[in-house]
Amino acid sequence: MPPQAVVFDFNGTLSDDEPVLCEIFMHLFAEHGRPMSAQEYFDRLAGLSDPEIVRTWLGNDHPDVQAVVDERVRRYRTAVADGSTVHEHVREAVRYAADRVPLAICSGAARAEIEPVVDAAGLAACFRAIVSSDDVVHGKPDPEGYAQALALLGIEPSGAVVIEDTEAGIASARAAGAGYILAMRTTLGLDVDVMRRCLS
Repeated sequence: MPPQAVVFDFNGTLSDDEPVLCEIFMHLFAEHGRPMSAQEYFDRLAGLSDPEIVRTWLGNDHPDVQAVVDERVRRYRTAVADGSTVHEHVREAVRYAADRVPLAICSGAARAEIEPVVDAAGLAACFRAIVSSDDVVHGKPDPEGYAQALALLGIEPSGAVVIEDTEAGIASARAAGAGYILAMRTTLGLDVDVMRRCLS
């Protein structure tokens, strides 16, 4: 039986924005007295939720976790407000899939940063559900987000394709029981041909 749904990660999968996120976190952490390199971000933090990133780098007892997250979201929204991080070939792939099966987004990002980018890219109508860091207690690699997204779509996990770009996200999808997991290194590999193969 072909897949019955597709659930996309957001940062680095739909939106080619991991370098943007990395740069913002590098500046923020330097401002808080704990500089971080790009290599450290991609090796240790990419794919985690914002609060987990802040706690991992600045410490579990950091008094301003939410303030750091809020500032990160503010800077991110300014940087990507035009939707340009969602490339045209990705938009075409999403539209192709949306014409065939229900779609959702499952992300460690806040809803306030996902929805404006998806809307600016002209894809808001393609997604039946968005599960953000605002909607879960435990972020990736915990399966809570993917389990919730699939429940909202009314799809058994074994019938879903998950498209991810991080180890934490892949572990989350696997733990949720996703039947198919497509691991992407960059958004450059996501196009209509890939979606056609995924859904056949």
